Amino acid sequence: MKMADSQRIEAPRETVWAALNDAEVLKACIPGCEELTKHSDTDMEAKVKLKVGPVKATFGGKVTLEDLNPPESYRIVGEGSGGVAGFAKGGATVRLEEDGPDATILYYDVDAQIGGKLAQLGSRLIDSTAKRLAGEFFKTFGETVAPSQPDEAAEDAAAGEKKGWLGGMFGKKDAKAESA
Repeated sequence: MKMADSQRIEAPRETVWAALNDAEVLKACIPGCEELTKHSDTDMEAKVKLKVGPVKATFGGKVTLEDLNPPESYRIVGEGSGGVAGFAKGGATVRLEEDGPDATILYYDVDAQIGGKLAQLGSRLIDSTAKRLAGEFFKTFGETVAPSQPDEAAEDAAAGEKKGWLGGMFGKKDAKAESA
């Protein structure tokens, strides 16, 4: 299975790099992660509980960071076993590109192999689950690294303030209705 995508994160590249190498941040962002132990700057061990279709399993595995080029890129390689449920192994190349002084585009390119009961579920289910899990990870990661600030439009709506020509029309109409 192969998958590639990117995500814009509203934080400087150095901040995103630091978070990608922080075991606590990764543990909080990996769906189903129960444990993540960092043994060195390049070696980690994880325990992740997942449900893929009808198969539920706890995977234990090792993760290694290779080809480190701080703060631009690295390759993450891992292998995990879920007992009877099967195994997964593969890697991802992660690249960070500055997008102005306060934003970063995170690119990832994943390749993975699975075996055991997981492999019997069918590629469509596996692919959709992998995309969902990757989406959850990167959404949570982006929110953790750069918490979103409430935008003015949401604040104005919460305050009941109407802006723009459409809001102006309705605002005036409401004012006329109140005076009548």
